[in-house]
Amino acid sequence: EPMYLFLSMLAVIDLVLSSSTMPKLLSIFWLDDREIGFHVCLLQMFVIHSFATIESGIFLAMAFDRYVAICAPLRHKTILTHRIVAQIGLAATLRGFLYICPLPLLARRYTSFHTNVIAHSYCEHMAVVMLSCEDISISNLYGMIIGFLVLIIDSLCIGLSYFLIFQAVMSLATVEARLKAFSTCSSHVCAILAFYIPIVVSSMIHRFGHNVPPPAHTLLANFYLIIPPVLNPIVYAVRTKEIRQRLAKMRSFGRGGVKNLV
Repeated sequence: EPMYLFLSMLAVIDLVLSSSTMPKLLSIFWLDDREIGFHVCLLQMFVIHSFATIESGIFLAMAFDRYVAICAPLRHKTILTHRIVAQIGLAATLRGFLYICPLPLLARRYTSFHTNVIAHSYCEHMAVVMLSCEDISISNLYGMIIGFLVLIIDSLCIGLSYFLIFQAVMSLATVEARLKAFSTCSSHVCAILAFYIPIVVSSMIHRFGHNVPPPAHTLLANFYLIIPPVLNPIVYAVRTKEIRQRLAKMRSFGRGGVKNLV
């Protein structure tokens, strides 16, 4: 079904985000390895922000999937065919790469810096750019434009989808039917909140929270890369019946294998 194809895309994105940040994060705390090459830093910046943008696009696609499943259930499989789902995933990927590609290219132009110490455990865009002694207005403006295009527009489209879903659900005859319809969206809503809230708060603090202590910047910036990959599998495993059944089957198979070995 389309939902599971989107979930598989979400899982791959979360694995990439974790793989691009966690090894370096652990080496900082465990091995005191606090150095990173400039070009490696730019590559990490590109991977982090591009895949975060792709994840936002997948969340938007999942909201559209829920809208079609609830508001036009008889046409769900004809609208969201495997080909359409693949095209949506490709469009989200291309959008993420094209939107974020200018960020490291702009940062690469800077040659003089106040310091070479980034107050983060990874190369976050504004944290790197703000080290420069040069005019960073273009990078700052482009970052705000991307933030608007991704966070604001995607959030508004997701909100519109759920407004239409809410209208459709409230028109159902029985309370049981309404609760069942709402339950199919609850995991998606939890995942969206866990993804968007830390990003929005971190971006606002970077640009306008000049009096916020630096540790708060670092903590929030880590939250939006660590919390979603941790919570998404838990949220969807708990709320999705088919995933729970498959996990239970794997668990019972594992126990049976241990018994046979004994």
